[in-house]
Amino acid sequence: MDKKKFGAFVAALRKEKGITQKELSEQLCISDKAVSKWETGVSLPDTVLLIPLANLLDVSVTELLMCERLPNNDVLKPDKVEDIVKTAITYADESPERAYHVKSKWIVFYGFSLLICCIGTFLNYTTAQPCMETLETLALLSAVFGAYFCCFVRTKLSSFYDENSVNIFYDGPFRMNVPGVKFNNRNWPHIVRTLRLSLCLCMILFPIINIVAGSIVADVWENIGKYVFLAMFLCGVLLPIYVVGKKYE
Repeated sequence: MDKKKFGAFVAALRKEKGITQKELSEQLCISDKAVSKWETGVSLPDTVLLIPLANLLDVSVTELLMCERLPNNDVLKPDKVEDIVKTAITYADESPERAYHVKSKWIVFYGFSLLICCIGTFLNYTTAQPCMETLETLALLSAVFGAYFCCFVRTKLSSFYDENSVNIFYDGPFRMNVPGVKFNNRNWPHIVRTLRLSLCLCMILFPIINIVAGSIVADVWENIGKYVFLAMFLCGVLLPIYVVGKKYE
């Protein structure tokens, strides 16, 4: 991809939208210096920013890669499609390594945690424990995010994160925006490890806590259980990101 042509295209689109480099950078959660480097042809944005950048500039990713607008009724010829595919492949450098590419105990631990969670939730349901709606919601969230971080997460961030101050993480449909924490390859392994542990523990402990508290102090737990669960979940997931993120930043 021609850096100068790409930069000129982005600059023209940004000006059409009537936004400054700083405003664009704030919406992408990056520094305005990074946007300046794109527009002057010094560097290109990381692949994870292509979709949000295209959305903000009201163009398709294809148009962004081609550095030109396409008519609505334009049918791409095979050779043009091939050029776009080649651009996307070479632009991405290489496919990111995922957690499942590495033999890891966390995948096994996640499976064990999910099994305990399912059994515990079922026991809560059959014994008609209070706070079932909150328990099921948080258990599901823990299971979904736990699956991502234990099995599918990128084990290493692209160099873009080390070269710029970025507090947002894009990975397909997954988004994580943590104001105040700059993601990079120094703190990323620690953040991932902490989130794996926190989410797996949530799956294991929440059903146990609910069945014990619901059996001992049912009336009180009925009123405060959901708030306790929410506080535990938020503190158990968000707080560790800030702690280890800032410590190893």
